[in-house]
Amino acid sequence: MTVVDPVRISIFPLVGAMLYPELSLPLHIFEPRYRAMVSDSLARDRRIGLIQPHRAEEGAPLYAVGCLGHISDVEASPDGQYNIVLTGQTRFRILRELVVTTPFRQVEAELLHDPEHASISAVERALFEREARHFAEVQGYSVNWDQVTRLDDQALINGVAQIAPFDAASKQALLEAADIKQRCELLVQLMQFYGRRDSDDAADTLQ
Repeated sequence: MTVVDPVRISIFPLVGAMLYPELSLPLHIFEPRYRAMVSDSLARDRRIGLIQPHRAEEGAPLYAVGCLGHISDVEASPDGQYNIVLTGQTRFRILRELVVTTPFRQVEAELLHDPEHASISAVERALFEREARHFAEVQGYSVNWDQVTRLDDQALINGVAQIAPFDAASKQALLEAADIKQRCELLVQLMQFYGRRDSDDAADTLQ
């Protein structure tokens, strides 16, 4: 992981939402302050930082790590709302929150560039796919496994981490994992835990 000089980032705090480099997330922007943020971003570099707050309330403290995204697609409605697609570029770590006059929050952050083409071992990949299949079955998800097997390690691990239905703290821990290997290990642990818990809940319901 490479750290570069600090940058100024306009942030969008959103509980439970995750974004990873090279993955995309559709967002509906309706609050006036975030409509202003999107307008400002479109006029400058089209970049926004997505990050989780610790609580779903105004001015709540922020987690340390988020993901800087580029507005790759945008649709503006007549009433000033936006539908955007945010494509992840790189993770960032907050150094300090800035005092600003804008209605949206801004931070100074360091960018965390993960190594390109990072991979896991064949054994780790096999274990991950096995747990993912079991977890999908427990959750009732329909998955095209032929497509899954064609994904590279990074796209697979980050893709599952982004969409998995874990609690906010677990999703944050995945984002903060130092590398793809650690994220894979944590994902396997979480899928095992949530898979067992959901199975137990179902068993309790049937009794």
